[in-house]
Amino acid sequence: MGQHPDTAPATLATLITGAVIGAAGLAWWLLNEADRRRQLGSQKAMLYAPRMQDGSEVLDPHTNGHNRNKQLEERVEKLNAAIADVRRQLEGMGKSD
Repeated sequence: MGQHPDTAPATLATLITGAVIGAAGLAWWLLNEADRRRQLGSQKAMLYAPRMQDGSEVLDPHTNGHNRNKQLEERVEKLNAAIADVRRQLEGMGKSD
């Protein structure tokens, strides 16, 4: 009968190497996912930050889209009225010269 070489140390080394490579790959993936989520959170925060500065646009989960649209329309009407007032005042200043 022939002799079989002892492969236990080679197998153990292969298993350890595979575990180290797998752990490194998993750690790299987890770090990339954490970075991606942080960036997404930052981007979302940047999208909502200008609207929330005065506190009037804080998203309320209990309000529906129709109510928000109506509020937006009212704000636009107020702004248009204010612009018209300023325009009339400027025209009045121009005529008095």
